Amino acid sequence: MFTATRLQKILSISVICGLSACTGLNSSRPEHSRPVLPPPSNTLTKAGVTPEALLNRITWGSNFSTKQQVQAVGLDRYLDQQLRGQTSVVPPTIQNQINALTISQNSFESLVRQMEAKRIASEQQKGTDDTLRKEYQQEMNRLAKEAASRSLLRQIYASNQLHEQMSWFWMNHFNMHNSKHNLRVMIGDFEEHAIRPYALGNFRDLLRATVFHPAMLRYLDNEYNAVNRINENYARELMELHTMGVNGGYSQRDVQELARVLTGVGVNLSNDAPKIKHEISHLYIRRGLFEFNPQRHDFGDKQLLGSTIKGRGLKEVDEVLDLLVRQPATAHFISQKLANFFVSDQPSEVLVNAMAQSFLNSDGDIAFTLRTLFDSPEFIASLGKKFKDPLHYVVSYVRLAYDGSAITNTSPLLNWLNTMGQPFNGRQTPDGYQMTASAWASPGQMSTRFEIARLLANGSPNLFKPEKTESNAAVLAPASIPSANLASSAYLKNWVKSASPRTQEALAKSGSPTEWNLFFLSSPEMMHR
Repeated sequence: MFTATRLQKILSISVICGLSACTGLNSSRPEHSRPVLPPPSNTLTKAGVTPEALLNRITWGSNFSTKQQVQAVGLDRYLDQQLRGQTSVVPPTIQNQINALTISQNSFESLVRQMEAKRIASEQQKGTDDTLRKEYQQEMNRLAKEAASRSLLRQIYASNQLHEQMSWFWMNHFNMHNSKHNLRVMIGDFEEHAIRPYALGNFRDLLRATVFHPAMLRYLDNEYNAVNRINENYARELMELHTMGVNGGYSQRDVQELARVLTGVGVNLSNDAPKIKHEISHLYIRRGLFEFNPQRHDFGDKQLLGSTIKGRGLKEVDEVLDLLVRQPATAHFISQKLANFFVSDQPSEVLVNAMAQSFLNSDGDIAFTLRTLFDSPEFIASLGKKFKDPLHYVVSYVRLAYDGSAITNTSPLLNWLNTMGQPFNGRQTPDGYQMTASAWASPGQMSTRFEIARLLANGSPNLFKPEKTESNAAVLAPASIPSANLASSAYLKNWVKSASPRTQEALAKSGSPTEWNLFFLSSPEMMHR
């Protein structure tokens, strides 16, 4: 176990490292360099924003450790550090857990090929013995769970909390349901290499990383997209969900032309390259499991969004990505989603338009666009009023209740999320989970959440007990179980002094620490961020 003081030292060092451009998350950012962000303003300080109000919005939940960081540098500088930080570290005990994961120890390509070999073997055995199929499915589920666990550990413990929020935001924006094909073995690498390095970087770089990742190409069927056998699925979602939005002003013809651009862009899980005609063989590209097969590509010119795209192979894709990112509709759509996530269910057009202009002026820089959002009076006025989705609810609970303690088992967290209807990569449609109160505050949803709150009020010892497996069932030793210090937390008692009179009255009437925990976990202050 690590103490809150030691955690504070680790996080303080990580913030300095981020500002000093240490190698890390974005050390290999490709085409775009970040525009110069203006120095931090005094906006938050002048407005009298409390540390808890800011932290509950830009982090995964306020706690004593993060409040200490804010008090050390001030509200505005802390936010500025979070916007500029390009690295994010977790305490050594948590990093050791992450390093021990199969998805951390094996290369993406080898892991996918191993699982593909198991799938083929199970298919050959089908009808005679179901053992291999069950083993294959169990291993796929385990790998998907590893990816979810790694995300959770970072959300709870990482130093750059804004980066963790944005990593999840983009994972949800580029949503994939992991039950399709072999996506369960791919989803962890998609987050690690297509999302995280660009979460606070340039949107064009982020978009390109998702376009060329095998997981996205499989999920939206572009591996089947070929000349004279057009599959429009990915092209449509690329415009409707990833860039311009459903009302972005493009036509069905634009979707068809974009699909033509994307022909031949696919996946190859084998070690073998396809046979290519000699005259176009120089255009064949293979990067890991990604493949551009020119023999499957439509080399005719395309007319897309009023521009002519000359047929010449994979270079067409990069030209089209520039075209999509620089559309005013894309700037507005991305800004709208960011404002929904960080401000309110119905942000004003004034705010969204200002953000969209920043997006265009900075050629799609995400941090630059967010600076416009965070500097707005609308952001400040919204603090404490955004209803938490289940993930924000359970992660904020763990950050608050077990600040300074290292959990060793994420299964309870994953079970709570499943119960509340928000499992990792569990949204079946590519639009991702909705971030509005109406999606999570129905009577049925609230009834479930109150039941979860009742469980949490009694503490969560299983978070600190290694999960039983066939290999360790006989050797598990009793773990040291920290208590959920809510009722006795001096930090929390000071925080609730600013709670509503009704909440304070309910807490004052609690008859036991467990009841105090339950009342707080069920309060509007805990339900909102």
